Parts: sequence; structure tokens; C-alpha cells
Amino acid sequence: MIPLFVHKSPRILKSFYSPFVWEIPTEEPVIYLTFDDGPIPDVTEWVMEQLDSYLAKATFFCIGDNVRKHPEVFAQLIAKGHSIGNHTFNHLKGWHTDDETYLENVRQCSEILPVDTSLFRPPYGRIKLSQARPLLNDYHVVMWDVLTGDFEKYLSPERCLEKTLKYTKAGSIVVLHDSLKAWRNMSYVLPRMLEHFSSLGYRFEALPQHIPPSMNLGDATSSPYLVH
Repeated sequence: MIPLFVHKSPRILKSFYSPFVWEIPTEEPVIYLTFDDGPIPDVTEWVMEQLDSYLAKATFFCIGDNVRKHPEVFAQLIAKGHSIGNHTFNHLKGWHTDDETYLENVRQCSEILPVDTSLFRPPYGRIKLSQARPLLNDYHVVMWDVLTGDFEKYLSPERCLEKTLKYTKAGSIVVLHDSLKAWRNMSYVLPRMLEHFSSLGYRFEALPQHIPPSMNLGDATSSPYLVH
């Protein structure tokens, strides 16, 4: 079966949804790893161990209900200096949800997060413009440049890694998942990706989570904003 997604976000899509953040324009050898759907015991903790091995920082788009169920794992993310983003409370698909319910779910996630963040990622990357418009008053809606496809059961770990390495470049925002569903591919891709790009002189940084929506996320320097 052919996976129903593309690894590299097309330029026309980025252009059409230009208010969203797809990548960070830079000539510096920097990659922005992001992880969706956690925190999950063991899985998220394993991810943090891998990142620690390369002094890497990442951004975790957390499901509010998982933060509620696993506060101790979430606390480790904060302690290690990673950035946090809102991923709704119940992992809602915007296309299939009425606007009022969707926005309330985002608010519910915000209330349970013990940190302030201006980063939001819609689950599945699917959100109506009628939902995005009010959110853009409070958040940077962060999409991605590279989708690893680690969640896709029909995609082998080797192919997942191959495509990820092929399309990732300086400034890429890359999506992985700290979830049980993605474990088979993610656990194969992450350490090899960290090793590959580190050997080429790249570093891995977190997206600044305290940049006001009125500011360009790409123009912000990380040092004043990554203090939790």
C-alpha cells in the first residue's frame, strides 16, 4: 500500500497557507526536531535520552490529556530545556470538528499546560481556516518542512530514514512522534538522524515558545525566549 502523505511539504502548500510556520529560513546548520502526541512514559523518556546524547533540544507538541495523565514525564521535558507546544487536549482533527468545540479543546490544553507557549500544531496538520484565524491571535501555527512518516505502518524504518535524510536541510522543521504507534519507525530513525547530521556539523535546536504571534518566529533569537 502506498502511504497517503508526502515527506516534503510542497511549496504551493506553504505559499497558500503562508501565515503558518513551515520552516525557519537560515543559512546556519540548524535543524528543528519536533515531536507530536506525547508525553508518553518510556517513549518520551527514551526520546529525551537520545537527544541528551547529542546535546540536542527539540519541541514537543503535547496532547493535553497526556500531560494530565503523565505530569512526571512532562516535568522532565521542562527540566531538560525543551520547548512545548499545544496539540489540543484530545488530538482533534479540525476538518471533522466544529469550530467552537475545536477552539475550546485548544483552550483546555492551554489551561493544563503548566507553561506558557505561543506554539500550536493542529493534529494531522488538518485545520479549517475558520479555526486558524482566531488561533493566530495567540499562537504561531507550526506545520513542517519534513514529515518523517514514522506513524505509517506500511513504511519500513529504512525507507522512513532514507526519505527523512534526503529532504531535511538547514532550517527544516521535522515531525516525529513520541507515541506507541510510531515507535517502530521513530526509534530507528531518531538516533541515526541525530548521528548523521551531527557528523555533518549540524545542531538541533528547539523552537522559541515565548515569541508573540505578532513577531516572526524565524527572526527571533532563542536565548531570551527559551527560559521556562
